[in-house]
Amino acid sequence: MASPTSLPSSPPAGSAAGANIEPSDKPGRAKRLPREVRERQILDAAVTVFSQHGYHGASMDEVSEVAGISKPMIYAYLGSKEDLFSACIHREATCLLEAIVAGIHPGQPADVQLWHGLRSFFGFVGEHRESWRVLHRQSLAQGGPFTEELMSMRQRAITLVAAVLVRTGNDEGVGHAASRSGEALAAALVGAGESLADWWLDHPQESADLIAVRLMNLVWMGFGDLVEDRVWKPPAEPAEPAAQP
Repeated sequence: MASPTSLPSSPPAGSAAGANIEPSDKPGRAKRLPREVRERQILDAAVTVFSQHGYHGASMDEVSEVAGISKPMIYAYLGSKEDLFSACIHREATCLLEAIVAGIHPGQPADVQLWHGLRSFFGFVGEHRESWRVLHRQSLAQGGPFTEELMSMRQRAITLVAAVLVRTGNDEGVGHAASRSGEALAAALVGAGESLADWWLDHPQESADLIAVRLMNLVWMGFGDLVEDRVWKPPAEPAEPAAQP
């Protein structure tokens, strides 16, 4: 008589069939990440998409695809497309200002402080061209609340540069003209830096240090005279001929 067929034994421990599969190891299951990591992923993807297509041309579908995060999760974390664009501008402006501040060392001479500040500014733009394109070109093109964030960043930069100029005049006991005109000169420098950075986006073959040197030569050769109270004055206008009786 044939022996009865025995039931198959359980697979040995440690084999593929018998291994315990933790939920986090199951294929297709997204790993839970801290909120700040998710937000950074979303903002990184959004900056890329907005820089390539502009605000109106960008879609939340593409942001979702680039980030690898579902649209409902993007809306839950950062809100609407307008909210997301604002968050991008705010983050990039904050990072840019932090880079400039980190590059300036108050104990150094004014020209060295400005040089390191310009190097930090153009270094940031060179390493984060997408960020500058969103921060400057895209936000200006959209206007409204987006431009307000850029204007806030610009004012903070002007205040930072003006403090360097005024402090230099006060510390050295010279440069009354520079101290008196500190904010106006700082605004001119910041505006020139923004324009040059925008030009640089279309001429990427130039290095960050070369761009910084060019602007430094433009502004410091004039500002150095102001520190010494040597100012240019317009020529006197010729007197009007007296009217004939």
